[in-house]
Amino acid sequence: QVQLAESGGGLVQAGGSLRLSCAASGRTSSIYVMGWFRQSPGKEREFVGAIYVSGSNTYYADSVKGRFTIFRDNAKNTDYLQMYGLKPEETAVYYCAAKRGPGLKEYDYDYWGQGTQVTVSS
Repeated sequence: QVQLAESGGGLVQAGGSLRLSCAASGRTSSIYVMGWFRQSPGKEREFVGAIYVSGSNTYYADSVKGRFTIFRDNAKNTDYLQMYGLKPEETAVYYCAAKRGPGLKEYDYDYWGQGTQVTVSS
């Protein structure tokens, strides 16, 4: 089993930045890909981006490309989602997720964190 714990959410003004963290524990050696998702009230969960844990390859949703960056600290088993230029419509609960199989574009994740709230005020 793998446990994921997000942190770093909060309130930010439109155009501002925020960095989320996702600390993984447990059988982290089984993880191939780490991903980030978000869900706003009344909307379906939306993919944000993903990264291979063994390297720096990343993949982002078009809506965040150029503004969000995912990176890892392997020594800490921690992933980060750095967000710039946040928009009010990006207010959501942000989740990190992990999967045992390859593929940055497939959303078959095995483990999920509890989520952290990001609120962007206008």
